[in-house]
Amino acid sequence: MSTPSWVQDAIFYQIFPDRFANGDRDNDPPNVQKWGSVPTSWSFQGGDLRGIIQHLDYLLDLGINAIYLNPIFLSPSTHRYNTTDYYQIDPKLGNMADFRDLVEMVHRNDMHLILDGVFNHVGRGFFAFVDVLENGKNSPYKDWFHIQNFPLNAYDDNQPINYRGWWDHKSLPKLNTSNKLVRKYIFNIARYWVDQGIDGWRLDVPNEIDDDGFWAEFRRVVRAGNHDAYLVGEIWDVNPRWANDNHFDGLMNYPVRDALVGLLQGQENAVQFDARIDTLLKAYAPENLSAMYVPLDSHDTERFKTMVGGNVDKLKMAFLFQMAFPGAPAIYYGDEVGVEGEKDPDSRRAFPWNENDWNQDLRTWVKTLIMLRKQTPSLRRGDFLRLMAEDGIYAFARVMDVDMTIIVLNATSRVRRIDVPCKVLGWNDGRTVQDCIAGEKYTVRGGKMSLSLPGWSGVLIG
Repeated sequence: MSTPSWVQDAIFYQIFPDRFANGDRDNDPPNVQKWGSVPTSWSFQGGDLRGIIQHLDYLLDLGINAIYLNPIFLSPSTHRYNTTDYYQIDPKLGNMADFRDLVEMVHRNDMHLILDGVFNHVGRGFFAFVDVLENGKNSPYKDWFHIQNFPLNAYDDNQPINYRGWWDHKSLPKLNTSNKLVRKYIFNIARYWVDQGIDGWRLDVPNEIDDDGFWAEFRRVVRAGNHDAYLVGEIWDVNPRWANDNHFDGLMNYPVRDALVGLLQGQENAVQFDARIDTLLKAYAPENLSAMYVPLDSHDTERFKTMVGGNVDKLKMAFLFQMAFPGAPAIYYGDEVGVEGEKDPDSRRAFPWNENDWNQDLRTWVKTLIMLRKQTPSLRRGDFLRLMAEDGIYAFARVMDVDMTIIVLNATSRVRRIDVPCKVLGWNDGRTVQDCIAGEKYTVRGGKMSLSLPGWSGVLIG
């Protein structure tokens, strides 16, 4: 198994480039929105690569050591999933000099950077699709797409789509990845950006390129350029087919988020939560489980804080579980200061750089959890051992030789007295352990560690 070793130590920060920070107003479009305006699918707010560079100190202070950028290539949209030119940085985000500076600064600070690879579909401005629009059945690129008949109904909303598009969107024509020239083109792109210094790819909707040979070759090409490159697939369900040496190192582990929402919203009890988590732990080889990208939310979902009704205590519990779970925890920009948002485009709000708008207690909590994860090998590489799951209480340990850490969650609204079994860890009576965050000490008696937890709270004990 050849998953990159650095991923187990990674704390990812996902950035939607147009909304993180505006570092160069000279590249703003003339109709740029005021920063912090209500986000729409068509309005730019001026975020760019230079803004990320200027705020790397913020990320480093938080403890971030890996960045995932949503698409940055030339595109007419704010989300940039309709690529026009894979070889050009969108001018509204900067240029290649800015990109190279970002890569250099990231690596200088011992961080990693992965880009969003959107290879299932392109935008209508993509050169090959434009050629088909211009030349119809005479286009040399007509077999790059899945065309039913000519002429293409690419812009007339009164006419049905007559080519395959992602979810039948006319603006997202699907590439024919069975075509050897298309495959060569995509593999060249993948290698080109690795050669420019990126540390891997997040692959958009890879299951829609339902071709094991394609992804095996993609992996070979990328790894030939960087043997330690990380490949993570956007797969939303539990699906081990996609996590192995012929596909991706890890997946976006959305099922962890789904399980947490179910528990914290009272939709499922602790036993049902445990069953979900057990399924995840058993589905993948240990190497792939450790290489999962573990988000609480993303540009494609509601913000977690919004999903739990704005309850910061529940969000803090989710962060606690996330930072102690196998895989690489991923923070969606702004979650750490309490940014909210419904599904897109609302989940893509501008980052509030006025610190008076931050939930400082939440940010301190997240920063502390990141520090503890970095300092505690068992939280990154230890075995996962469930200790109890009953009546709204869930406790588990991460175990790595003598390094052991216990996490206890009270997923109820009332104060609970909890007796956590410790014999399985070899913790003998009289042993004293400590809450790594609040500092409170506990003593093992009768093979159990007794503690009292307020409603919607958790502790990390080592």
